[in-house]
Amino acid sequence: MNLSPRSIVLGASGATVVAAVVFGLVLLGSPAEERERRIDDRRVTDLHGIAAAADLYRSRHGRLPASLDDLAAEPGFRISTRDPTSSEMYGYRALDDGRYEVCATFGTDSGGPTGTTGSPPIVQRSCQGCHRSPVATSPVDGPVAAHLELQDLWAHGSGRQCFQMQAR
Repeated sequence: MNLSPRSIVLGASGATVVAAVVFGLVLLGSPAEERERRIDDRRVTDLHGIAAAADLYRSRHGRLPASLDDLAAEPGFRISTRDPTSSEMYGYRALDDGRYEVCATFGTDSGGPTGTTGSPPIVQRSCQGCHRSPVATSPVDGPVAAHLELQDLWAHGSGRQCFQMQAR
């Protein structure tokens, strides 16, 4: 059986397309995995909004909110308090006068300090100085130094994860 040059080119092109699709799925993950990563990104964005609102609430009232309901009821705050898929309320609790904790259940491992896969999305980058504990110190003093020390504040594993925050 003689193969024409056209048959060879079509066969090679088809094999290349199949190889590219397989390589893309291996490199990027399946569409279901990508969807789960995007949902986790949304959870991180929601937790970041809750943290920012809690900080603002504290500056307005001199104390942290007692619950997410108190925070959501505050005029001018537009925060998501529920998980985008399960509709369960995110976790929040004040630990003391200046520290609080926000929690969510994640479907994937973001990588970074807690995980091992890839790098976390940019929304997970945060200023270490903005939410550091009172005992943490910077090798360089001043407000600029705090912003130079970026960390993956929202890096998470899969499952229920809580993040302790220091109110600003």
